[in-house]
Amino acid sequence: MKYQIRFTLNGEEQELYVPANYTMLRVLRDELNFMGTKEGCGAGECGACTVIADGRPVNACIVLAPEMDGMSIETVEGLAKDGRLTPLQEAFVSHAALQCGFCTPGFLMSATALLRENPHPAREEIIRAISGNLCRCTGYVRIIEAIEDAARDNGQ
Repeated sequence: MKYQIRFTLNGEEQELYVPANYTMLRVLRDELNFMGTKEGCGAGECGACTVIADGRPVNACIVLAPEMDGMSIETVEGLAKDGRLTPLQEAFVSHAALQCGFCTPGFLMSATALLRENPHPAREEIIRAISGNLCRCTGYVRIIEAIEDAARDNGQ
């Protein structure tokens, strides 16, 4: 059985028919070709699939597609505007806060949600906000420093 869902994705209205067992991640990647949202664990543990849904960071791998109906969803592809990176994305680049880059979209989405809610978070708040995102390559120091730098610029 397929369900009709309507939602906003990076500011654009979407309407699809999806099987009940599809996840948000599968819809984003397989149906809409938004490849920035990564599948890591498939169980909501690694944060590689983090998107912002209705203003909150969520793991797209554990949200069923029918739940997307009526949501406003942002992916990493929606952050840059007119080819210009956000201050947070710029900070990730300048701090070399990525290595292989697989986890980076999830970190950017978690940090974007944090900075929108709290433009000047303390280090402990940053650590808590990204605690659901795992990185195997860089460690976390440069990621945290990049988020702190973006916060100093009141960035997102």
